[in-house]
Amino acid sequence: MKAEGIQALAWLLIALPLAGAAILLLGGRRTDKWGHLLGVTMSLASFVAGAAMFVQMLGYGAEERRRTVHLWEFFDVGSFKVDLGLLVDPLSISFVLLITGVGSLIHIYSIGYMAEDPDRRRFFAYLNLFVAAMLLLVLGDSYVAMFLGWEGVGLASYLLIGFWQYKPTAAVAAKKAFVVNRVGDMGFLLAIMLMFATFGTVGFDRILGEGAEHVGLAGELSTGTATALGLLLLLGACGKSAQLPLQSWLLDAMEGPTPVSALIHAATMVTAGVYLIVRSAPIFEMAPDAQLVVTIVGAATLLAGAIIGCGKDDIKKALAGSTMSQIGYMHLAAGLGKAGYALAIAHLIAHGFFKAGLFLGAGSVMHGVHDEVNMRRYGALRSLMVITWATFGLGYLAIIGFPGLSGWFTKDGIIEAAFAKGGTSGMVLGACTVIGAGITAYYMSRVMFMTFYGGKRWDEDVHPHESPKVMTVPLMLLAVGSVFAGGFLILGGFSEFLAPVVGEPEHHEFQPVTGPSIATFVLMVIGAGIAWRQYGARPVPREAPAGSFVTVAARKDLYGDALNESLLMRPGQWLTRLAVWFDGRGVDGVVNGLAAGVGGSSGRIRRLQTGYARSYALSMFFGAAIIVAALLVVNV
Repeated sequence: MKAEGIQALAWLLIALPLAGAAILLLGGRRTDKWGHLLGVTMSLASFVAGAAMFVQMLGYGAEERRRTVHLWEFFDVGSFKVDLGLLVDPLSISFVLLITGVGSLIHIYSIGYMAEDPDRRRFFAYLNLFVAAMLLLVLGDSYVAMFLGWEGVGLASYLLIGFWQYKPTAAVAAKKAFVVNRVGDMGFLLAIMLMFATFGTVGFDRILGEGAEHVGLAGELSTGTATALGLLLLLGACGKSAQLPLQSWLLDAMEGPTPVSALIHAATMVTAGVYLIVRSAPIFEMAPDAQLVVTIVGAATLLAGAIIGCGKDDIKKALAGSTMSQIGYMHLAAGLGKAGYALAIAHLIAHGFFKAGLFLGAGSVMHGVHDEVNMRRYGALRSLMVITWATFGLGYLAIIGFPGLSGWFTKDGIIEAAFAKGGTSGMVLGACTVIGAGITAYYMSRVMFMTFYGGKRWDEDVHPHESPKVMTVPLMLLAVGSVFAGGFLILGGFSEFLAPVVGEPEHHEFQPVTGPSIATFVLMVIGAGIAWRQYGARPVPREAPAGSFVTVAARKDLYGDALNESLLMRPGQWLTRLAVWFDGRGVDGVVNGLAAGVGGSSGRIRRLQTGYARSYALSMFFGAAIIVAALLVVNV
């Protein structure tokens, strides 16, 4: 259905932050004094426009909430024609509000956090570019349009992670994120090619249909083709969402400024993979094996990320491990089909609030202790940074699933859905989610106690202090979302709101007391109790002890980099060296040997040309003698 009213101006959602990025990048130093204000204004304007579209959408019936905006013909090559357009529906508008809402708070926070940075104007330009690319990703009405936003997000993340490019670690981290994401992007690109070869189109309306009950061409897929498409799309999702085996870039990305960590790890980039899977639900519905792989990847990642978070003393890297784990929950839920789609998006939105609050809270702590990231140099900050402590604490309670807060509603819903799958797979997946919840309570309690409790462990020249209001007000607003967002979504009919896109949910009404929820609560209390005994009730040493085998493995990211080096980097280096040797000794050797042979032979033959007439006469005599002898032999 064509868009009408304010939804016909959906292109402004992308155009506003994109214009902000263009002005700040092209305006140069002339925009230094007010560039940050322009960046915030453009993001806020996009949020206001998105909110207005959401209100207009609520005025439609459930089956009328899908609106398309045609922009222009992107390209037309032979039989491959792609029109660039936007799709405004319950799924995309949910992401729009999250991206622009939380993104705007991060913009505002950055005014204070980056106040002393001489390149603040360029930083806000990159933030605006990131938001614009992410909006194109979720609003595009075809896989090609989504891929354009997908690559735009990759470019912007590269620029933001490596913003302090004078730091070798930041430059390397940016390059690593870019390269690892290209691996996943190739999976997405191959999926697009396979779609065109199979369907002759890449548009959502043709492939996915115009609603949950109107499955398009995807409903005609064979199981083999659907499985291939699902696995290729999953590969793309793993790259952007830092799921196993493409997770290695995520923790290194902490080298970027803290607002970048909040933007990438809370509301935007890492959620793109979840959006891709949920948007492609009709394809995965035709490929049960691919759905199973999605749940396996999610379960493995939620445990791996949680274990990694337990071993990190760097506050941002501990939170990054947490992001891996929470996105794993979302992937697991998305792999459960209609029983989990709405839960995956609900947890994604709730996670956007409490994880952004946690990262920005970590940035506030760093701001107050001279950019120190080692939690063993913190302690006793509760009384000196009261607002940061309170808002961080609410985010902490939300993420561990404390009853009544956001994470309790959304994560417990995923745990219930995993067990409801039934059979052996349901028991295994459910057990993984419960164990992951217990580990989450441990490592997040560890972060909380090491940062805000215990004795003072900072250096003598450090004087901790609360951050300015431009940083603390966003923390307060995010804390409100950390408390109420999950309950509002689960109890407020969010699954019914998404039903026109992903179908009616296959789960019962929210039940606050069930067997899995009791087990989860008990493990949460045990995990928090163990963390208190280790890091709250005892003095925390300023230097990390040797630790057990598991602790060492967690500190080394479960040897993910070592595995990549062994399986990919070193074989790649050997293959490169072999190719160079073959090119030098083989291809070039043949060419050079042939040239040397011709050159040497011509040099020897040239010696016969002496310039003396007697030599030529003698040669003619011998030649004539040979010819006569040959004729005589033939006649005989």
